[in-house]
Amino acid sequence: MVNKKSRKEVRVKKHMRIRNRFSGTAERPRLAVFRSNNHMYAQIIDDTVGNTLASASTVEKSVRDELEKTNNVDAAAYLGTVIAKRAIEKGIKEVVFDRGGFIYHGKVAALADAAREAGLEF
Repeated sequence: MVNKKSRKEVRVKKHMRIRNRFSGTAERPRLAVFRSNNHMYAQIIDDTVGNTLASASTVEKSVRDELEKTNNVDAAAYLGTVIAKRAIEKGIKEVVFDRGGFIYHGKVAALADAAREAGLEF
């Protein structure tokens, strides 16, 4: 009998393969994205010291008030602009994009495209 792995196990394994290829530095930190069924989270991380330099999520009241729903492509695009603005305020212009094992499509792609349009380079 063939056992099928859960989606979470598959995603975590993909994420570990991605993380083995690159990590964030002080000059070029990592933009990490996590997507749950109800919310999205984005962090800019310096992996050399393990610090989160900037973060944004649809859980925050300031972000949630601007959105009709927190789990659609429009919310992801808005979150991309918010994280890009916060990063640029801290002097971060270049990042490495970490899709977190998720497929680069839909919400993840919308967040990435919006962050690029708002001024982040990756």
